[in-house]
Amino acid sequence: MLDAIMPGAALPETINLFSVWLLGVSMGLTACTVTCLPFMGTWELGRGGSNREALLDTGIFVLGRVTAYSLLGGLAGALGVWLTHALSSGVGNAFIGAASLGAGVWLLLPARRKMPCGAAQRGAGTPPFLLGFSLSLTPCAPLASLLAVCALSGGALSGVGYGLSFGLGAALTPLLVIVPLLGLFGRNLREGREWLGKWLRWGAAIVLIAIGLRRLVMLF
Repeated sequence: MLDAIMPGAALPETINLFSVWLLGVSMGLTACTVTCLPFMGTWELGRGGSNREALLDTGIFVLGRVTAYSLLGGLAGALGVWLTHALSSGVGNAFIGAASLGAGVWLLLPARRKMPCGAAQRGAGTPPFLLGFSLSLTPCAPLASLLAVCALSGGALSGVGYGLSFGLGAALTPLLVIVPLLGLFGRNLREGREWLGKWLRWGAAIVLIAIGLRRLVMLF
C-alpha cells in the first residue's frame, strides 16, 4: 500500500508512475467527486453558460487540479515530508475558502459582455482553475501517499513526474459528465425566465461565499 511508506524508507520497486496513476484514478472516481461537486456544481448552476462554456469550465477545473498535484509533487520531492505536515495544519482550507469566496464574488459582479463568436466571458476561467487548484490541497490518504512517494523519489523533477501522473489519474472523474449536465440543467431553467436566471446567479454566489467563509472559520 502506498500509504504504508514511511519517511526515511527506500522507494519500493513496485511503486512506479503507473501505480501512482492508479492511485489518482481511485481518488478521482470517489472522493474527488464528493468533495468538489458542491463547489463546481454550484458555480455552473449560477453561471448559466452555454454547453461549450460548461465543458470548458470543467476542463479548466481539471487543469487546476493537475497543475496543483504536479506542483505539490515537485515541492515534496525538494522539501521532503515537511510539506505533508504543512498541509495537515489546515492551510488547504485557507486556499479553498479564498477560491470559493472569489467565485461567489465573480457571480455577483454585473454580467460581462460576450466576446466575439460566442467565446467565454472574460475572466470566467479563473474561478474554476482556482477551485480545482485549491481543492487539491485537501488533506486525504491518497494525497499523503503521493507526497510520501515524491519525498522519497530523489528530487523535485521526479516529484513533478509522480504528481503529474497522479493528477492525470485524478482527472478521470464523473465531474466531467456531471458538471456539464448541471450547466445544461441551469440553462434550460433560464429559458424564458430571465428573473429566474438572476436568482440562480445570486443564490449560487451566496452559497459559494457561505462555503468559503465556513472553510476560513475552520482555521480558528
